[in-house]
Amino acid sequence: MTSHPTRAPSFALVVLATCMAFVVGQLDVTIVNVALPAMARDLGAGVAGLQWVVDAYAVAFAAFMLSAGALGDRFGARRAFQWGMAIFALASIGCALAPAAGVLDAARAVQGFGAAVMLPNSLALLNHALAHDAPARARGVGYWTAAGSISIALGPVLGGLLVAGVGWPAIFWVNVPLCAAGLWLVRRLDETPTGRDRPPLDLAGQLLATLLLAALIATLIESRARGLADPLVWGGAIATLALAVALAVVEQRAAAPVIATDLFALPDFRGAVFFGTVVNGTYYGAIFVIALFLQTARHYTPIQAGLAFLPLTAGFFLSNVMSGRAVSRLGTRKPMIVGALFDLAGFGVLALASTTQNLALLLLGFLLIPTGMGLAVPAMTTTVLASVDKSRSALAAAILNTARQAAGAIGVAVFGALAHGGPERMAPGLRVTCVVSMAALALAALAAMRLKGVPPSGAKA
Repeated sequence: MTSHPTRAPSFALVVLATCMAFVVGQLDVTIVNVALPAMARDLGAGVAGLQWVVDAYAVAFAAFMLSAGALGDRFGARRAFQWGMAIFALASIGCALAPAAGVLDAARAVQGFGAAVMLPNSLALLNHALAHDAPARARGVGYWTAAGSISIALGPVLGGLLVAGVGWPAIFWVNVPLCAAGLWLVRRLDETPTGRDRPPLDLAGQLLATLLLAALIATLIESRARGLADPLVWGGAIATLALAVALAVVEQRAAAPVIATDLFALPDFRGAVFFGTVVNGTYYGAIFVIALFLQTARHYTPIQAGLAFLPLTAGFFLSNVMSGRAVSRLGTRKPMIVGALFDLAGFGVLALASTTQNLALLLLGFLLIPTGMGLAVPAMTTTVLASVDKSRSALAAAILNTARQAAGAIGVAVFGALAHGGPERMAPGLRVTCVVSMAALALAALAAMRLKGVPPSGAKA
């Protein structure tokens, strides 16, 4: 698994190999959504249990990316990529064979760990291979983001087809050949520079960060079902606060903190990470609610619900491919602003769609949201990579994606709580979800306006 390429890889190979991590990692974020009712029937899980099927993966995905970036910088991004891909494949088999909800949740957490290791290191590999050619790097990031975004959008469609035709375990079996292809392709890429002499990994910080995120998500999920006055909810809130304080203390004393706070002193890095958290939190939370809304309130079949998400795929593909050219001609700031406004408009349309049976409104919202995200996210990712030294690109990518995945997990917990209570709560919950998302995206657009960003390719420094 550690071949040594003798010549520079082609642009197509770099993009295809690195995209495989984003494809399988992001596919499993949304492919489960359409399968949730079937899992509930077979495994006997309620709404809170279904949220854990999604969030067990998201919590591990988010938390362990902090150390994954450091592992890539220390041992090589290609090696870390291979480790993560192998773990993800084995965990997918465990998910497919899970006999109970608890076993499925545990396997999903291991899946999230594998995704956390491979995802930031795939971006570091891309950045390393194309660092000599800024326009190519911008196009590569655009295709890399497009692959992940299309996977997110295609997840419900593919999930609906597999659940209806084979059964919900099939949504996990499909990962195995994809992981095998990723492991074969990445062998042909050059390894990134390593730094084995760096300070030891911050294991205490990693453990506390993982527990903190898990406690926060658990408290949010259980608060709706149990009520805010429940002792367990209060205990969860106190534990979350205590873990946050402990993490802050440990990070101040760590030689190599798992959360590199010095990067947040960079205005563009800080602003772009905030932008990414808002985009992910609103999207993942909304998709969870929409998938349940379509099948419980609108009574769609899994296939019908999956096909309703098709405009998401088209919107992501077109806008992500266009984003590379937009970044080259306009820089990164303008595509982020325009993308956030498109995203905001899409949620406005979905809010209207929840009050009517008009399918056209629903599909229009499903087209506007990915168009905005597809335009903005590659520009945001390019801003993050360009704002830090190349030697810290894996760490920067890890922090960015940790923040985004954590926001996605919180979005599922919060928006799922808003829709908790049966089919009659789905439409009002979706409307509140859309309004909250619109307000958050307005803040993201304002934050993007304050960025310096990466200038157009033809502009003078």
